[in-house]
Amino acid sequence: MAYELYYWDGLQGRGEFVRLALEEAQADYVDVARGEKSAGLGIGAMISELDSRSGAYPPFAPPFLKDGDLLIPQTANILFYLGPKLSLAPRDEGLRYVANGLQMTIVDLVAEVHDTHHPIASGLYYEDQKHEAKARAADFLAHRMPKFLGYFERVLAQNPSGAQHMVGDALTYVDLSIFQIVEGLRYAFPKATNHLAERYPHVCALHDAVAVRPNIAAYLASPRRLPFNETGIFRHYPELDHATR
Repeated sequence: MAYELYYWDGLQGRGEFVRLALEEAQADYVDVARGEKSAGLGIGAMISELDSRSGAYPPFAPPFLKDGDLLIPQTANILFYLGPKLSLAPRDEGLRYVANGLQMTIVDLVAEVHDTHHPIASGLYYEDQKHEAKARAADFLAHRMPKFLGYFERVLAQNPSGAQHMVGDALTYVDLSIFQIVEGLRYAFPKATNHLAERYPHVCALHDAVAVRPNIAAYLASPRRLPFNETGIFRHYPELDHATR
């Protein structure tokens, strides 16, 4: 049976980290919310699935994944589940927890990126918190982004198996997620990330290596890869972007 991925149509968001793993592994999956209503898919099908789980450990929000009767919520949790099945996790059990910890750190970074344009409330429009967003974005670019990327750079540099991968000596879902992080930051903050490769050479080299993997390159060139836009997590508002030292 095909995996069923439930995430909002029209934006990459947190669901994209799961899509990248499924696409790299050439797994059979259905992006439910993007399907046709006539086929029993679409946003309505996703909402119905959420409602039907009211008495059986319902997910808090998308993304969530169905594998037969099993339902797995939360991005890092989904990837922890899929990793071994898709040959995108270390074989060593201890390193699988390392990978999971790195993925949860990526989740933390994604939340901070979101808060650069919605620092007060997700329920408010960006225009309603624009002043506060400028202050939050400035702090993110000056302090938080370097802290996270510096950490990932250090993890790569200190990998006993070499700096080609975040964990172990083979591709994992964490590498794919680092690719998405770099892509998203470059879209949202082109000025601030102009010299990213100079400051974080291992991180950017990993990004570049993932981008040319045959399955990923084919996915990026296909209509399945949604473009970044101003409804997702990584948003480009020129007034929030500025060059950093």
